[in-house]
Amino acid sequence: MEALLCSTTFSLKRALYSPPSNQPPQFFLTKISLNRSKKSSHRVQKKASFSHNLPLRISASAQTAPSTEASTSSSVPSEMKAWSYSEYGGVDVLKLESNVAVPEVKEDQVLIKVVAAALNPVDFKRRLGKFQATDSPLPTVPGYDVSGIVVKVGSQVKGLKEGDEVYGDIHEKTLDGPKQFGSLAEYTAVEEKLLALKPKNLDFAQAAGLPLAIETAYEGLERAGFSSGKSILILGGAGGVGSLVIQLAKHVFGASKIAATASTPKLDFLKSLGADLAIDYTKENFEDLPEKFDVVYDSVV
Repeated sequence: MEALLCSTTFSLKRALYSPPSNQPPQFFLTKISLNRSKKSSHRVQKKASFSHNLPLRISASAQTAPSTEASTSSSVPSEMKAWSYSEYGGVDVLKLESNVAVPEVKEDQVLIKVVAAALNPVDFKRRLGKFQATDSPLPTVPGYDVSGIVVKVGSQVKGLKEGDEVYGDIHEKTLDGPKQFGSLAEYTAVEEKLLALKPKNLDFAQAAGLPLAIETAYEGLERAGFSSGKSILILGGAGGVGSLVIQLAKHVFGASKIAATASTPKLDFLKSLGADLAIDYTKENFEDLPEKFDVVYDSVV
């Protein structure tokens, strides 16, 4: 199994699967990178509707685990495998532990059997102690994005049930008191309001990679006051967040014109996502363009 600190993505085409009981869940490398500090607990619900109605294109790579029946509340073990660190530092502090206690489920939470989890830059920054003043106590099980199967529900949960396939960002606040036990584990406990049913046109790996990235893309457009009829220039359009900004600007916000930058090999990719103007940043300076844009979205910083 690979668990590399990389970046994220959004999707269920094949039959549900879960890792064998003697193996930790598979963690997937995806194409999205992002940086964000604020999160709306309702953003996941908005994303789910996008995927059903729009031709969103998402990229993810994954290893398929053998199909098995999903766990039920009666078969959830008391301990699980999980990636964990007990001190801040480099990647060497990250250890695969085999006797981590399965999180207790609060009344507004569900317990998820993890099928896939994605990693974002915030994960390695957290591991390095970049925001330890507001972090939860060590040891930490990292991971924000997840997809999996509900195996237990709290007493106040109304919209989800055992067996539901869900996805989401498990932390309500990215930097301020994130959960001690994240998604890089066999099980994770999450508030119902932070989850959505996994769209049927997405597989587990794609769904796990989407939450933080599309939240970032959508929230940036929202904060910029972007709306129908406006034009936009997206810096880093071929990246995880940038590629989603192009698609959201076109299909959700109704952009009048979309320009985006990328390197030479990725220009066709930009056009396939819906960019009207693909700019090769290795050959031309976007600041010299004669066109003017209502919004410039910098997904590179």
